[in-house]
Amino acid sequence: MRHFSMLALLSALMLSGCGTSFDQQWQNWGSSFGGKAEDSTSMRLEKTSFDKLPGWGTDQVGEALLAMQNSCAAIKQRDPARPMNVNNVGGTAAAWRDVCNALDGMDEAGAADKDATVARQFIQTWFDPYVISTPAGKTGLFTGYYEPGLRGSLTQQGPYQYPLYQRPPDLVMAELGDFRDTLQGQRIAGRVINGALKPYEDRAAIDKGALAGKNLELLWVDNPYDAFFLQIQGSGRVTMNPNGTTTGPDLRLGYDGQNGYPYTAIGAELVKRGALSKEQVSLQTIRQWMETHPAEAPALMQQNKSYVFFRVLEQDQPQGASGVGLTPLRSLAVDPRFIPYGAPVWLDVPHPTQPGKNLQQLFIAQDTGGAIRGPVRGDVFWGHGPEAEKAAGAMKARGQAWLLLPKNTNSVTSMTVPTTP
Repeated sequence: MRHFSMLALLSALMLSGCGTSFDQQWQNWGSSFGGKAEDSTSMRLEKTSFDKLPGWGTDQVGEALLAMQNSCAAIKQRDPARPMNVNNVGGTAAAWRDVCNALDGMDEAGAADKDATVARQFIQTWFDPYVISTPAGKTGLFTGYYEPGLRGSLTQQGPYQYPLYQRPPDLVMAELGDFRDTLQGQRIAGRVINGALKPYEDRAAIDKGALAGKNLELLWVDNPYDAFFLQIQGSGRVTMNPNGTTTGPDLRLGYDGQNGYPYTAIGAELVKRGALSKEQVSLQTIRQWMETHPAEAPALMQQNKSYVFFRVLEQDQPQGASGVGLTPLRSLAVDPRFIPYGAPVWLDVPHPTQPGKNLQQLFIAQDTGGAIRGPVRGDVFWGHGPEAEKAAGAMKARGQAWLLLPKNTNSVTSMTVPTTP
């Protein structure tokens, strides 16, 4: 989720259930561009060995440990007795804090990022791998997201005519888990009118000026489609051109709220119209359609009533829903009901831009997204730039995942985790 629910790119422009539906987590670094959201009812974890992980001996796993240090900073702030997630997958934070302390010692020795063999041995010493499966099997959908680049101005002038809004002061966002344990990870948003929480303005109303004149414009960008896709991804970088002639420093924007409406996938509408086939749908093809149909594009975008608000980020990394910085090709958006934030996850999934090659490497669960539903489901963060955009937009494949849990976590060999209502 606003942090970045980038999260997101979360994710998704594509078909039903895929994308930034903030009714579950408010940020989309978990943005996906294809497939059906897999809201499985249960998860099975079967203990295995590291030599059964495809490609385990070749990955530069030290890179993932560096990403894990970001999560460790958050884990160390947790109550040691507190479960790592709502379904108690991974046990309590105490065992993870032991791992984090050991990782700190390893980093001080300079081994975490310099010697893959040492890093691999560290992981094998502290973790056991578990095959993740559901009643439907061991494979699931994996997609990608990225940090988009935009061009902007602090004033409305010249080509800079499309506002990005900061969070309105009357927007109320409630964490339902604060009121009922079974609603952990779910939120609701709106505004209070006569003592009752009512829906906020939707995208169409905001596009027509519902927020104009309230000094909520954070900045202005030069392309309406860039602004729309930024909301899908959840965060991005804006190259500033404040007076039309000189370029200022880039600003990094992150998620800071959402109007409370679930995400509607506009790719599904294009498929329904026959404008694209299901197989053709991607970030690139959807954008191409809008650019070649400018008169119809606004109405298409307004079918997605969800609208995201932003803030300027000070940190060097985009921020995930877990509250930590994201690392390209090492951060993974997951369904946190099943996979605890901070947990290492091994993936084996077809590479989106290199035919015949699989992405076989270690990721850290640090984000989520509205389309990321189910145990064997993930969204790979590809980073920033044209190559990241290309890979994220093209990634849509079925693959396998293995969850790594600390060895001193109740010696779990298998479990079934019911979906949180």
